[in-house]
Amino acid sequence: MTGINATLILLPMPRQLEWREGKYKLASDKRIALLGAPAQELLFSGERLCLALAKHNIAWSLAATASGAPNEIGATLRVDAARLTNAEAYEITISETGIAVTAGSPRGIFYAVNTLSQIIAQSKNHVPFAHISDAPDFANRGVMLDVSRDKVPTMQTLFELIDLFANWKINQVQLYLEHTFAYRNHRLVWHNASPLTAGEILALDAYCRERFIELVPNQNSFGHLRPWLIHRKYRPLAEAPNGCDTRWGHFAEPFSLNPGDPRSLALVCEWYDELLPNFSSRQFNVGLDETIDLGQGRSQAEVKARGVGPVYLDYLKKIYREVAARNHTMMFWGDIITEHPELIPELPRDAVALEWGYEADHPFDENSAAYAQSGIPFYVCPGTSTWNTIAGRTDNALGNIVNAAENGLKHGAIGVLNTDWGDNHHWQYLPMSYLGFAYGAAVSWSLAANRALDIARAISLFAFDDATGNLGRVAYNLGNVYQAPQMQLHNSSLLFRLLQKPLDQIINEYYGLTITGLHDSLRAIDRAVKPLARAKSQRADAALILAEYQCAADLLRHGCRRGLLALETNAIKAHALKRELKRDALRLIKEYTRLWHARNRPGGFSDSVAAMTKMAKEYDG
Repeated sequence: MTGINATLILLPMPRQLEWREGKYKLASDKRIALLGAPAQELLFSGERLCLALAKHNIAWSLAATASGAPNEIGATLRVDAARLTNAEAYEITISETGIAVTAGSPRGIFYAVNTLSQIIAQSKNHVPFAHISDAPDFANRGVMLDVSRDKVPTMQTLFELIDLFANWKINQVQLYLEHTFAYRNHRLVWHNASPLTAGEILALDAYCRERFIELVPNQNSFGHLRPWLIHRKYRPLAEAPNGCDTRWGHFAEPFSLNPGDPRSLALVCEWYDELLPNFSSRQFNVGLDETIDLGQGRSQAEVKARGVGPVYLDYLKKIYREVAARNHTMMFWGDIITEHPELIPELPRDAVALEWGYEADHPFDENSAAYAQSGIPFYVCPGTSTWNTIAGRTDNALGNIVNAAENGLKHGAIGVLNTDWGDNHHWQYLPMSYLGFAYGAAVSWSLAANRALDIARAISLFAFDDATGNLGRVAYNLGNVYQAPQMQLHNSSLLFRLLQKPLDQIINEYYGLTITGLHDSLRAIDRAVKPLARAKSQRADAALILAEYQCAADLLRHGCRRGLLALETNAIKAHALKRELKRDALRLIKEYTRLWHARNRPGGFSDSVAAMTKMAKEYDG
């Protein structure tokens, strides 16, 4: 990026950006010419540009011709596939004659308009002269939202997210399903979950398509099926009906399907036949991750005779055949296969592996190399690092995401899928994930141009619509409070664990916990949220966002004080602190309830808040 306007920021930053001397004055009563493709295919993008101008009281109209006096045309949006062969590539030139956009397809025009809208938002009615030449590093730039761990967003929440993602040039979205689709014959499983319906998926798919986003179906099909298998009707299909031992401890309930039971495959096929027709995408993520009970139950003898890897691969191939028979490309989580790298060459050649990992030092380099050497197409899948944390892990998220993008590029990954999970009752609020969403969008578009992006400033402008920069700083710094106790946990944060761990287990579980570390954390929380009072978000939900950040900070403070209670040896002081914490917990539960229902459906709330209520009850007596 060069030129006198180098202080302007974009999300994502373009591959090549040159600011030039001079500014083009935006005045009303000009036209935007839609050229090189049927005007109807460019209409939505043209309307978005008109909307960006209207925010500064500038009125332009749309036309399918550039005829007339030259000064009548403020902007041309032209498709020229012969010149720009990449459908997502575009060029923008802003000069004394106006704005000229050329792109390889209507999709490229849409991305160019998003870039222009960000420039206009910061420049108002005097837009700097510039030349931009842009195209993405990765053809597939996705986000996966967990809608199965208690929180199922309202349609309004989903539509608002899709608009954010589209503004950042994300072109794929997946909704992670276990039991939150309203399958007609399985009301028993979802009746308390406020599931997504077929009609809602159709509407969301259409909304995504208009914004050049592919809504990819996602239904886990092997493990992570507790919501199904706990019911008597489905328990006979479980691998371990009475539970199993895992690296996370003992599970008292079933977790995975029995891969050797033909009824398991029949159930999965029934799901596919009902779910897939609601999506226009021809890709399908079938999950198949973390089958931690495989070999501990009904397949024990076969696993003992053949090994867990071959048994897993057999089931994967069965699923692949069913997906292929429905004219879809199968995507699957790659964790089990990377534990058995000798099986990678046996994978179907057109299945897409999803190489996932959520720590900054995850071995994306090593694991991606294995897929690349075998010729199996693959994505790299980092995460926002918000789950199990309340407010996120900013430094870990940035490191994890850039690690994925860097090694995905190095080894030829065909996409990036940035994940946002809801483990342990989905206590984090949605805005906590904006930082990770935005940075993932930026580096998957152009790693070189966005590696050093000022992400706090970028999200303040383009996620929170706060020109002061304060909300972005709060998001960044509150997300780094996890480092203050000087105790780092895998895929989690200490303060979150202190909220959910029983009081009598805290000292034994976290023996490095110190009073100093907890007081340092309290001070770090106070510093992080101090700029909230100076934030000036222009979003319609600005008050809600402020309340979500305040409640997140209060939850973290409660975690600190709960840790101090666990360390308190004076019975009288402990009793007084319990009373204070009880009052605070009840207040937090009330606020958590209000904020939950602002963005999410009611299903799942009772399970989520039950963990908070359990915490509050520990302060009795």
